[in-house]
Amino acid sequence: MAAVLKQGGVISVPTDTVYGVCCIMNSREAQEHLRDIKHRPADKAFPVMCADEAQIRTIAEVDARAEKLIRAFLPGPVTLILKKRAEVPAYVNGGMATLAVRMAPEAAVKDLILAAGCPLFMTSANLSGQPTAKTLDEIERDCPDLDGMMKGEPSYGRASTIIDCSGDEVKILRPGPVSMEQIQQALSGN
Repeated sequence: MAAVLKQGGVISVPTDTVYGVCCIMNSREAQEHLRDIKHRPADKAFPVMCADEAQIRTIAEVDARAEKLIRAFLPGPVTLILKKRAEVPAYVNGGMATLAVRMAPEAAVKDLILAAGCPLFMTSANLSGQPTAKTLDEIERDCPDLDGMMKGEPSYGRASTIIDCSGDEVKILRPGPVSMEQIQQALSGN
């Protein structure tokens, strides 16, 4: 599957939360292919899935607060909104100052990212604005132009908690498996 990604392909993968579709982050053409498959508006950036904390640090600024959340919840059902590093190309996130970042929770997805040689744009397997596909058959129906599918099952079956760490206050942008109470405990060190 890594060879498909390196050639600009888009594949579906099971993540810890839901089925995702992904492509390599370092190709604008691959990003456009993913956008076409999802029918996703050009002004909506894709989340980025990294193999580990070191890879997150190559694309995003990780301050002490973000580091506490990474250590507490990643890998896991959390997406962190972090400030983008200046050297990351503008096309990656539509020129915004932030990135939505996850860490691969399963060995198979982590190995795929490492074999692809860069983080992956990773988004739920569905057409933009539609319910997330829950089976491989639904993915094939909703995203017929995929270049491959990795077998496996998501473990939570529910989208990740999106935590915005880019401003003065940490806030939840989308509720999910991790609560604000858990986030506050992680930040206070209790």
